[in-house]
Amino acid sequence: MTRMQISARADYAVRALLALAAAGGTVTAEALAAEQALPRKFLEAILADLRRGGLVTSQRGPEGGHRLARPATEISVADVMRAVEGPLAEVRGQRPEHSVYAGVAEPLQTVWVAVRASLRAVLDETSLADIVSGELPEHVQTLARAPDAWSPR
Repeated sequence: MTRMQISARADYAVRALLALAAAGGTVTAEALAAEQALPRKFLEAILADLRRGGLVTSQRGPEGGHRLARPATEISVADVMRAVEGPLAEVRGQRPEHSVYAGVAEPLQTVWVAVRASLRAVLDETSLADIVSGELPEHVQTLARAPDAWSPR
């Protein structure tokens, strides 16, 4: 794990669910794709993953479309990412607590677990409703206000 990369799949999934949360009802995949400028076929595959993950439900027919399976306050960004990508942090394809190091590298496992914990502190604690309302958790705002938060390294 040399960098945190948010895939197009995860980004599109979060954006689609934000649009559903803002709509408050049933929305077609076509309307979601148009609103967020997403490729419709790719979005349909993502929505299928989100349905399997229990985050959206779908309805067929003239009044058909997708809707959130539970309130936006109860769906975190991490829930969405896990539904489409799996665990938030992995080291060589395994969970950080399963990485084993010897000698001078032994404390590295703790570093990787701490990296996962820091991701959880933001992604598990930020709900779709927080983003839709623009009222992000204070600790997330504090992190984003840090002097070097917006500077690439």
